[in-house]
Amino acid sequence: MTSVEIGNDGFVVEAEIIAEAFGVAASEVPRLMKAEAITSLCEKGVDKDEGRWRLSFFHAGRVFRLTIDSNSQILGRARFDAPRRGLETK
Repeated sequence: MTSVEIGNDGFVVEAEIIAEAFGVAASEVPRLMKAEAITSLCEKGVDKDEGRWRLSFFHAGRVFRLTIDSNSQILGRARFDAPRRGLETK
């Protein structure tokens, strides 16, 4: 498997990539995802971004984002702090 695969049911990202981004063990990624401690969002590009996808992973107030092309190549990576999703801020 390459780092990311595009299949009929969506994207498959190697646990090692997500683990490295959040500083956790790769073996913990499936458990954290099942417990919804790591969540994800997939956005399909339109217009000038047609044929690209943005995969965002959220964990402990951080975001890890991958930009993927139609050949499942990683075009870009970004990590940044973000408020936790679903929490109200005052």
